[in-house]
Amino acid sequence: MAEALYDGTVAFCKRFIPKSTRTYDQMVQAARSGPRNIGEGSGAAATSRKTEMKLTNVALASLSDELIPDYLSFLRQHGLAIWDKDAPEALETRRALRDDAFLDGLAALVAEATPEIAANTLLCTAHQATYLLRRQLEAQERDFLEKGGFTERLYAARSAARKSDKSDQSDSSDSPACPLCGKAMRRRTARTGAHAGKPFWGCTGWPDCRGLLPIREGD
Repeated sequence: MAEALYDGTVAFCKRFIPKSTRTYDQMVQAARSGPRNIGEGSGAAATSRKTEMKLTNVALASLSDELIPDYLSFLRQHGLAIWDKDAPEALETRRALRDDAFLDGLAALVAEATPEIAANTLLCTAHQATYLLRRQLEAQERDFLEKGGFTERLYAARSAARKSDKSDQSDSSDSPACPLCGKAMRRRTARTGAHAGKPFWGCTGWPDCRGLLPIREGD
């Protein structure tokens, strides 16, 4: 929907906004920011939920704080009607926006429609896109709070690994020497296999040295 809005805005500006004005560039760039930041945010989701949320919010702000006010200004300044959200035309447009074929043909519609219909149709599209973006941002925030982002999950995994490693360590002052390389050994606990949960001495040179010694009862 954001991509269709961008294409429709380009068609609208070519027809109704002088290219020499700042408004032309501002409207086109605001419309372009929507799909581009959504795409970049989705790409960043695998490594940074915070970045995804930030870019989604940039897309939302570009449409809600820049593009929508520009369409409203155009309609007011040209003495054209602004469709109420419950007007029949607005309701019909919102129903049509559910159809991919309508979105694919949005730019072509704008290229032939009257200024009032073109601006209001794109205004409805922008409102619908911002509504969906707000829902998407809310879902991202919930997911972040429940699961954390990649960085947070990585930190948790590293913290757990450190705690586990510390739990396997003992005072090396009374640990035996490795029978293979002579290095000090460290008390560890088997995590898998037939001896899972049982303590043993492991060489501190692991994985280069795989020396092991059993820990007898009372050691």
